[in-house]
Amino acid sequence: MKSSPFPYIIITTLLLITVTIMASLNFSFTWVFYLTVIGQIAVVLMVYKTLKDKYTTNKTFEHYYEDRPIEPFNYESE
Repeated sequence: MKSSPFPYIIITTLLLITVTIMASLNFSFTWVFYLTVIGQIAVVLMVYKTLKDKYTTNKTFEHYYEDRPIEPFNYESE
């Protein structure tokens, strides 16, 4: 079964949003500190899983963006 990095991205994002909310609501320092440390570990794990993902594509820079293809630019001098 292929492992996807998206669950790691979602969990890390929710964890760090929770830390931000808890810090702004003046939760206990120990809770915020430990969740921040866990969040930093989660960021490292997320980056590792995302970079080691075996995603391949046949697109090149010639394709540019799929939603906005590049038209050839014709410059005519006078």
